[in-house]
Amino acid sequence: MHIEANLQLIIHVIDAFTQHVFAGNQAAVIITDDWLDDDKMQSIAAENNLSETAFCRKLADDNYLIRWFSPITEIDFCGHATLASAFVVFSQHESLGEITFSAEAVGELKVKKLSDGAIQMRFPNRKPEIINEIPEALLTGVSIAPREILRNEQAYVLVYDNEADVLNISTKNNELAKLAPYDVVVTAPSNSYDFVSRYFWPANGGDEDPVTGSIHAGLAPYWSERLAKNELLAYQASKRGGELHCKVIGEFVYISGYAVKYLTGEITV
Repeated sequence: MHIEANLQLIIHVIDAFTQHVFAGNQAAVIITDDWLDDDKMQSIAAENNLSETAFCRKLADDNYLIRWFSPITEIDFCGHATLASAFVVFSQHESLGEITFSAEAVGELKVKKLSDGAIQMRFPNRKPEIINEIPEALLTGVSIAPREILRNEQAYVLVYDNEADVLNISTKNNELAKLAPYDVVVTAPSNSYDFVSRYFWPANGGDEDPVTGSIHAGLAPYWSERLAKNELLAYQASKRGGELHCKVIGEFVYISGYAVKYLTGEITV
């Protein structure tokens, strides 16, 4: 009988979009020279049970392919796990100032280490557009009706006039799950920030995501136009919470944040 040898992998768990552990959004990061098979990557992500596990295939010290897996499925685009991956790479190669991650769905993601310790990611501009047909599950899935509904490649964007609506909204996630492959983000202007948001993704990962970097590639262009400013400070108002510095320049959105290490260890699979 053939017995497959166990594989040992180094795993890092990073809190992204925060300067303190137990806040922001957790991501696991695993760097390999070759891809694991898809089923094994999905099984590891399910076992980790974090919002995202990033697998990075190293091409050079400053060049990586990247894939992201929630506990449920592979994700096309994830910001906080890209931030976490960059944090790990910069920690291992302190002389580096810039890294390139490449993903099939979004192309090259340029990541830069800033002088204050923050990490800046260059994402494609994914500004949402008004939609004509609104699914019934979207309207029944949220407790407060929005003033405006848009959508981009990733999610339905529900816009509210008041920050309190975003903070107090409740959802029926069995209804929102019917919107697959799209998730749902709710957003409003804020007194303390330029805008706030919350993100719900029962179809692809879980009930509420703590901090979602990728959706800010859509939220930042929307609020940039509405507030007539290119640089914005955003807050994702989940239980853990996280700050995102956003800059909109043409076809790109630059999103910056901090990260801290929670764990480095070894898994056997």
